[in-house]
Parts: sequence; C-alpha cells; structure tokens
Amino acid sequence: MTLEQQIQRLADEAELRNAEARLAQFSDEADPEVYADCYTEDGVWDGGKEFGVHKGREEILASIKQRRATGSSGPGTHKRHVIINSLIDLDGDRAVVRSYLMFYADCDKAPRALTSGVYTDHFRRTPKGWKVEYRTIERA
Repeated sequence: MTLEQQIQRLADEAELRNAEARLAQFSDEADPEVYADCYTEDGVWDGGKEFGVHKGREEILASIKQRRATGSSGPGTHKRHVIINSLIDLDGDRAVVRSYLMFYADCDKAPRALTSGVYTDHFRRTPKGWKVEYRTIERA
C-alpha cells in the first residue's frame, strides 16, 4: 500500500468513525430530518423484531419521529446511545462498520444501562460523504 493509499484509508476511517458518532448523537439530540439524512435515499434501518425494518429515508424519518413521540429516545428523554469498539472494513467506496452499542437512561442524574447490542452499518461513499445503506441492530 502506498503512502497516499494509507493516508486515504486513515481519512476514510476517521470519517466513518465520525459518521457513527453522528448517528448516535443525532438520534439523541438532532432534528429527525438531520438523523434521517445520515442514510442513503434507499437506506434500510433494520431494528429486528422489536423495532421493525424501515426502508428508504422517508420510512426511517417516520420511525425516528415515532420513537420521539413515544419518548423512547430523543431530546428531553435523558437517554443516550453510546457507540464503542468500532471495527471498520473498507472496500473502496463501501465500508462495513461493526460497533458495540450501549443505551442509557437517566443521564441527567444516575445513568443506568437499558440495553446493549451491536450495530452493523453498511456505508456507501456519496458526494455528500459516507451514508448508511443498511443498518442492523442486534441485541447482545
């Protein structure tokens, strides 16, 4: 691998780690539209039996709005998604990022873990940066 390729790989990995952080923080704090924009137009959010499968950015947007409406996540809920131990597998303009997930409640006082799991995110490089094509969530 040339020095230029190594530098590009490091830059891509940094961008992908930031993309993972944006997903977590935007899920907790940003407008739903900002979160949904982290996905490709044809992106898929697969939350399994508990949360269902949402295909396309519009369904993903509707699903986060629903979670906000029920108070299961979002501003004012004092809940936080924490992403750790991300492994990145790069292949040109595509990447798979597998990360551990911890979801906490009561972050305004004595945080307590609600659940843990694994995100597997399939990313595609777009003119607007790395976007999620397919996300799966598995409970640990």
